[in-house]
Amino acid sequence: MTPASLNIFASRLGAVCDEMGLVLRNAAFSPNIRDRLDFSCAVFDAGGALCAQAAHIPVHLGSMAFAMRDVVAGIDWRPGDQVVLNDPYLGGTHLPDVTLIAPVFVGGDLQAFVVNRAHHADIGASTPGSMPISSRLEQEGVVIAPVHLVRDDRLIPSVLERVIGATRNRAESEGDFAAQSAANRAGVARLSALIEHYGEAAFATAVIALNDYAERLARAALADVPHGEYRFTDYLDDDGQGTRDIPIELCLRVGPQGIHADFSGTAAQVAGNVNCPLAVAAAAVYYVMRCLMPPQTPACAGAFRPITLDAPEGCLINARKPAAVAAGNVETSTRVVDAVLGALAQAIPERIPAASHGSMNNLAVGSVASNDAWDYYETIGGGMGSGAHGGGVSGIQTHMTNTLNTPIEVLESRFPVRVLQYALRRGSGGGGSRPGGDGLVREFEFLGPAHFTLLTERRSHVPWGIAGGHSGAPGHNRLNDETLPAKCEGELRVGDRLRIETPGGGGYGGA
Repeated sequence: MTPASLNIFASRLGAVCDEMGLVLRNAAFSPNIRDRLDFSCAVFDAGGALCAQAAHIPVHLGSMAFAMRDVVAGIDWRPGDQVVLNDPYLGGTHLPDVTLIAPVFVGGDLQAFVVNRAHHADIGASTPGSMPISSRLEQEGVVIAPVHLVRDDRLIPSVLERVIGATRNRAESEGDFAAQSAANRAGVARLSALIEHYGEAAFATAVIALNDYAERLARAALADVPHGEYRFTDYLDDDGQGTRDIPIELCLRVGPQGIHADFSGTAAQVAGNVNCPLAVAAAAVYYVMRCLMPPQTPACAGAFRPITLDAPEGCLINARKPAAVAAGNVETSTRVVDAVLGALAQAIPERIPAASHGSMNNLAVGSVASNDAWDYYETIGGGMGSGAHGGGVSGIQTHMTNTLNTPIEVLESRFPVRVLQYALRRGSGGGGSRPGGDGLVREFEFLGPAHFTLLTERRSHVPWGIAGGHSGAPGHNRLNDETLPAKCEGELRVGDRLRIETPGGGGYGGA
């Protein structure tokens, strides 16, 4: 293919993912998917290798790229099928992230897959928001091993009922599943038409050419990193079950064959829910390396060929079932990013920023009252770390997440909650010649009784500065006038005020 035709092909694949995302957003019932955009869409080839993705959620997309081959290989696929899963140990991330996979058949042959993954605020956990302070996987909700939700274009009611029957708002849950299914149907239609346009053989050849091109760009970009071994250790604050200062230890080996991330020395899996499957760690490594590549690098499997990783089985980032993982996807993934950035800063300091706020600052809240059950989940932005050439943005989601906030108008109209303050946390960014970005303050007043859960980080281990820059301020959680731990849950009464102050980003350079 000529460079122009290859670029057109890549854009048309990406457009399939974009359209899937629009269908999912417009059809979804829950604010978490419709307003916060906590979902991702992608296209894979017949073997489960990534072909294209929309600019959605890095932790969703990287983990799917790592795990899809094994998922699709064990399933008997037929036209009109859709398979659902959320098991973190069988291709998922954490239980609220529910994945739907649909095969694309053309001319009677399996040609590709379309996939979407969306975060459900209620997946059947005992606490509202399905992000509990858990110690075992089954406490976090319904565990779905890969199973057909749709077979031969017919919904299997028993599979859907098993999931939505465990939730507190059946209509909302069923609506979100219908939206995910509709997004896949749109993807199948558009991708089928694209394959028919090119012809099956030409489409397969184009996918190979796209991956080879992505690999060339990736290798050229990573060749700018000097060969050697670079070590860095960063720490999680705690696991919510009494274990503190949990190390993630990385040795990054850069050589002529590419980059290998070795996490030997990382803490063993813990009692709390900051564990994660290796796919989540892979997503974090892929994300950082993708940031070193030129913007035109296709979002396909070829871009990741020069990148490998390993971690001891049973460690924090390669946990064994049934370890709890609810916070591993959202919090531990961000710390893996920091560890990779910290290692790269020794090799290419002029290109690496200071640590960003380093937490998705997760709030899950709702009521289990039988007459008025509701669930709300939010990730709250913070300060971006600053670097030699930019960064230092305030009040923004960074790295492994790419969601919006829930608009105050939506939050207050849907739930018995009033937002008292939503503002930048002035002065929380680390000082330097380029200061780090400021965090956020989000304070809620509750107009009805509710249960809350906080899963947050960087409350004790601050976001580090770089090249002489100062660290960002740690985050702070408070209920009324009482300071709360980084990870906690409790009951809220009418009039209670919950205040979350997110960390600032680290600064760059001596001030």
